[in-house]
Amino acid sequence: SDIIVPLDELPPYHITKERLTASVFLSHRWEARSLHQHLADLRNQAMYGVVHGGIDRDLRKLSIDYLCSLPFDGFAVGGSLGKDKDELIDLLSYVMPLLPQDKPNHLLGIADCESIDRAVPWGVDTFDSCYPTRVARHGHLLSREGVIRIRQGKYARDKRPIDEQCSCFTCRQHSRAYLHHLVKAHEPVASQLLTIHNLQYMNDKMATIRQGILDGKI
Repeated sequence: SDIIVPLDELPPYHITKERLTASVFLSHRWEARSLHQHLADLRNQAMYGVVHGGIDRDLRKLSIDYLCSLPFDGFAVGGSLGKDKDELIDLLSYVMPLLPQDKPNHLLGIADCESIDRAVPWGVDTFDSCYPTRVARHGHLLSREGVIRIRQGKYARDKRPIDEQCSCFTCRQHSRAYLHHLVKAHEPVASQLLTIHNLQYMNDKMATIRQGILDGKI
């Protein structure tokens, strides 16, 4: 792995301030120990410090100040990130300006399309999530026209690819109708083909975002 993160604790959303504070300090101790071991044997890997504190701004600030005092290669925003997307973005609007601008920033466990679109302008560089593969296993395909629920009967005779602009194997070789048949027949290969497309879609999306940043549009 190019990027590694230390062991940390993920407390639940509804938690007392006292318990959350203890969790932040526990994660800080683990992160410091992990960094110490990492620096003794780098192995061409970057270690990111994980910012904790839930939605408590004081604890987030405390976490950032402490982690920035250590020689991490980058930073990841982790822990409880809010009860919904609006609270997530509100948290990022506070946290991201406090992080060093000369190091990469990551958002842990979040990578649905809407969250990416809303988080990137706040300075989030990278994301990780099971989202594109999980929804593929449930028959949901990501496309430039929105989410395609391939189980629906309207796709039974649709000879078009999932996405006309996609270059993935699934779009080049198979129609929506065929994929609909595979999903309805519970064929194991359906999950593979849908996953191939969703991963390609996410890669294409991030490439478009990167170009938008370079062009000064984001």
